Amino acid sequence: MKFSCGVLLGLLCTAALTASTPAFAADDPAPVLNPVPTAKDWADLAKLPDWNGVWVPDARDQNKQRVSNPPPWNDKAAAKVKFQGDEQKAGRPDNFFSNCLPEGMPAWMLITHNTMQFAITPGIIYMLGESDGSRLRRIYTDGRPHPDDPDLTFHGHSIGHWEGDTLVIDTIGIKPQAWLAISESQGVPNSGDMHIVERIHLIAPDRLADTLTITAPHVLTAPWVTTRYYDRTRRRDFDIVEGECLEESFKPDVDKDGYAIFTPVPLTYDGIRAPTK
Repeated sequence: MKFSCGVLLGLLCTAALTASTPAFAADDPAPVLNPVPTAKDWADLAKLPDWNGVWVPDARDQNKQRVSNPPPWNDKAAAKVKFQGDEQKAGRPDNFFSNCLPEGMPAWMLITHNTMQFAITPGIIYMLGESDGSRLRRIYTDGRPHPDDPDLTFHGHSIGHWEGDTLVIDTIGIKPQAWLAISESQGVPNSGDMHIVERIHLIAPDRLADTLTITAPHVLTAPWVTTRYYDRTRRRDFDIVEGECLEESFKPDVDKDGYAIFTPVPLTYDGIRAPTK
């Protein structure tokens, strides 16, 4: 006879499930855990380059490289990007980030106009940015490999190591829908199997260079090597603040019980707030 765990049988079912769960033998290897950082781990961080402060992307250079160092698109992607460029010149840009999905990798590092910060800790480096609900990248530096079958995400799975003063980041596991973009209105979804290697280092006390080697076999004919630059500021008015792209899709309101809420506003087909009369 079939039955399910209800309120009265909950404790009995829990006991049965517990009894049927195999226990680990004493000589089984312990599960992999994130180790507690030691005093030496923290001291070693002081030997790394100083990347504190807020980093502002060099948008002028981004635009220059869009023309001077374009990706080696395949024929299909090249035709799409040319069409997008023609539409932009005609005053009809297709802003494919207006839907509030994350820019993801590598678009974040290639075309973002928002500031970012680094939080360097033993075993992991965080890259924090504005927009996308306060965007976040995690770069594991504890020596772990990529998972055999990573869960696909917009920013992918990143592992890194230091070669002198250069942080080398290897990223896989990026969603095929993540854009390989050269501007906010030109680019194509990577369509899967993208692999990114970054080399980030200071080229001046307050100027950071990120050289990316991007392999995207479904949209590029060869790996694309390109560099993006970030300039440091320590001014407080450049501190990162919370960014919520979706908030533009709502307006402050009050419900029938007097509670403050957000209610949706009309949007155009591309996710931009529709004009009100």
